[in-house]
Amino acid sequence: MSDAPAAKELAETIRPESLGTVTDDGPGSTRQARRPSRRSMKSKTREAIAAYTFLTPWILGLILLTLGPMLYSLYLSFTHYDLLSDPRWVGLENYVKMFTDPRYLKSVAVTLVYVVVSVPLLLVVSMLLALLLNRNMKFLTGYRALFYVPSLMGASVAIAALWRLVFGAQGLVNQALAIFGIHHGSWVGNPDDALTTIIALTLWVFGSTMIIFLAGLRQIPKELHEAATMDGAGPVRRFFSVTIPLMTPLIFFNTLMGTIHAFQSFTGAYVVSGGTGGPADSTLFYTLYLYQRGFGQLDMGFASAMAWVLLAVLAAFSAFFFWTSRFWVHYGDES
Repeated sequence: MSDAPAAKELAETIRPESLGTVTDDGPGSTRQARRPSRRSMKSKTREAIAAYTFLTPWILGLILLTLGPMLYSLYLSFTHYDLLSDPRWVGLENYVKMFTDPRYLKSVAVTLVYVVVSVPLLLVVSMLLALLLNRNMKFLTGYRALFYVPSLMGASVAIAALWRLVFGAQGLVNQALAIFGIHHGSWVGNPDDALTTIIALTLWVFGSTMIIFLAGLRQIPKELHEAATMDGAGPVRRFFSVTIPLMTPLIFFNTLMGTIHAFQSFTGAYVVSGGTGGPADSTLFYTLYLYQRGFGQLDMGFASAMAWVLLAVLAAFSAFFFWTSRFWVHYGDES
């Protein structure tokens, strides 16, 4: 009882706020958390201000040049807008008209054929060339640079114009075929062959995909192939049982990016067909028809609706592709 006044005096002297925040680190263990000092808080505030100051140009560009125009195009997709008068609200009329427009349905069919054919071919050609350049041979560095040159030029307007001449009636392709007694008319002027020439133009820019595959092949441990060889696996079995599973992350990336790029293809079809999508709409890509409706017919509302449908399709495809990747994409850190 004699210790009660002393205990009370001690309790009044030691106030809770003087101890700071007490946290529990475990049974029977407490410690005093250190409050951040004003100096450190001011330092963090200055760093945050500096960071957002440097990010301001990018944020403004994102809002003014990307998000702003996207939201405005979404609004235009529900209007009739001819670039000369004020937009007039029409609701879902543009979206309904799309699926009753024969040329729109033709552009969807042509684009799907292009994507389904060109993307797998690009992956196969790039993988085969990467396997070839991964071997030990003389002048290997020069060969790698040479194979990458087409990607530097890309499917530009100049290359597409050259492509139109190469596959023309008197082009290099027909001149080469004539040596073997094969006579063929203009490839770009034939509805059955025009799309094939654009697919060939896509394969021309295999360099970027090939370099990614080549980088992946060089990361595969040689011990895995040596172990498979000792188990009696031949080259084909090693390729499908060792190389392909380890390359699935890169296959996933190249397939996704190649598909998105294929859906957005425009330059080759525009130049080869002269901007018409011909002959007989055989090269009427989705983006080319969007351009024709928006800037050729001044139907910007319809074109905006087409753009948003394309965005929705690409988003759905990407989401589905990412969902399926859990079943076939294997990463090295997985147990």
